[in-house]
Amino acid sequence: MTRERRNRPARTDAAENTGESASGSGRRAFLASVGGVAATGLTATAGCLGRAGSTPTVSILAAGSLQRALTAEFEPPEGTRVEVEAHGSARVARMVADDQRDPDIVALADTTLFDAPLSVPWYATFANNALVVAYNPQTDGGERVADAASWPDALLDDVNLGRTDPDLDPLGYRTRFALALAADYYDRPALATDLLRRDQIYPETQLLAQFDAGGVDAAFVYRSMAVERDYPYLELPAEINLSDPEHASAYATVTYTLPEGITVRGGPIRYAATRRTDTAASKSVFEALVGTAGEFLEPSGFAVRASHPHYFGDVPPRA
Repeated sequence: MTRERRNRPARTDAAENTGESASGSGRRAFLASVGGVAATGLTATAGCLGRAGSTPTVSILAAGSLQRALTAEFEPPEGTRVEVEAHGSARVARMVADDQRDPDIVALADTTLFDAPLSVPWYATFANNALVVAYNPQTDGGERVADAASWPDALLDDVNLGRTDPDLDPLGYRTRFALALAADYYDRPALATDLLRRDQIYPETQLLAQFDAGGVDAAFVYRSMAVERDYPYLELPAEINLSDPEHASAYATVTYTLPEGITVRGGPIRYAATRRTDTAASKSVFEALVGTAGEFLEPSGFAVRASHPHYFGDVPPRA
């Protein structure tokens, strides 16, 4: 197990299996446009605002783990403005499928969700990630995690653990996947049962804020989330962390069923986006998002492979 530690002190910031489509989506009915709904929850804007009404605005409904990068690092093309709303990806997909939101662009942390509950004709993958165990160096429990020889033993040693809801976002069900894989890897079949409780669950966009509040000693998060907030973390073996395509067949042995009956299957973590409108502004923002992902995502701890962006399905003209 590789341990990465950062010495910068903590800063103040504010149910349960994953699947990734290994091949491009087939022909599917594109979601019909619906009337806009006033955005609620976590929202942010980026880009040059200019005079009111003078700059085209492109709305992005995104995975919670993309929120900081999209609002603080992504630079929209000149002459455009973006509005970002972020939630867990499963919730984002339901919001669009249920006509609660009508965004120009949808960016998710799991390509499977573009098949169901969404049904989109195409998408483009643009980044990857890995699961890690982040810990709070300012708490006794966090120090025990840092000093432990075995992360499963550390998390069972009176540590306040945080995670996200597997019914709302891929990070939540990927945590379940990692623990199922770890149970085999470490020959500890009761690991998930021993570790997990409902009171550990927080919204993805707020999970690490619990570190600052002192309520969480350690959490299963994406590597990017720990890097963005400068929290130390423990790397998990590639057989567990859902980052390595060479272990895709092993990852695929674990599944989770969402509340609506959709079963997602384990696989390497892939982020993807689709564009739902054909304006010049939305086209330019989309191409910038997937085309410059390495520039604004890699410094935040994401991985952007040479194959990205990779387009799947019935891709419309990109000009």
